[in-house]
Amino acid sequence: MRGKIIKGIAGFYYVHANEIYECRAKGVFRKDKRKPLVGDDVELEILDGKNHKGNITDILPRRSELIRPAVANVEQALVIFAIKKPQPNFNLLDRFLIMMGQHNLPCIICFNKLDIDYDNSASVYEDIYKACGYTVLSVSAEKGVNIDKLKNLLSGRTTTVAGPSGVGKSSIINSIQSGTVMEIGDISERIDRGRHTTRHSELIAVDESTYILDTPGFSSLGLFNIEKEELAGFYPEFCEYEKYCRFGGCSHISEPICGVKLAVERGDVSSMRYENYKLLYNELKDMKRYRRINP
Repeated sequence: MRGKIIKGIAGFYYVHANEIYECRAKGVFRKDKRKPLVGDDVELEILDGKNHKGNITDILPRRSELIRPAVANVEQALVIFAIKKPQPNFNLLDRFLIMMGQHNLPCIICFNKLDIDYDNSASVYEDIYKACGYTVLSVSAEKGVNIDKLKNLLSGRTTTVAGPSGVGKSSIINSIQSGTVMEIGDISERIDRGRHTTRHSELIAVDESTYILDTPGFSSLGLFNIEKEELAGFYPEFCEYEKYCRFGGCSHISEPICGVKLAVERGDVSSMRYENYKLLYNELKDMKRYRRINP
């Protein structure tokens, strides 16, 4: 029988194959250093049909794989941030976009809490990231605003949901399906961050062809397996201006004639995005120096 892993907790894997079966992974996977991931398509043998127990006997080839969150076979990413409460950390948002870009996953950026956007910040944020080529949508899970539009963007695909705590990921997931299945955490007034209510990755079936992978919230995110020289490639808005750089391989940091810096000065490239780029570039530069000193 074939099925899909929808949840993994403490060595048990819950596989959807018409019914939900609680399974263990055979020892051969440990020997081969293969670990089942949520989202994996697997073959299983049924040990106890009445109590829905089984063993995973094979992991079918993966179409994609993320390291953090550790999920397989996703087709796109939904990156959720709040418009306010908490204020969006755009450096963290860019890190998420880079991480998804490393895996060639198309990204939808969702800004939640439109119901408290009294100063119309959402339109500013949307303009910045739409200019970079991303699909951007602002919603209110509380009031149901634009939730139908979000459903259409997710329909027929397996989507991993990412974003920091307290931005309303669980509320959004609840709003696009029938019935509340996720625990919703309160925002801490003292530190303005949400408690981590999702403690494991879990695949949720919205309908027969639409799945959502919800993952634990993150407050920080390192950059993995990327060199500083590659970073500009993850800022798609730089591309059309790089031909005006004087030097090939321009870092867009200290070179005297740089098309990207000129575009920032003219307002054609977001200064906020560019400042994040510089911070991340220097972070990668420091990491490389550290690895060289401490091999």
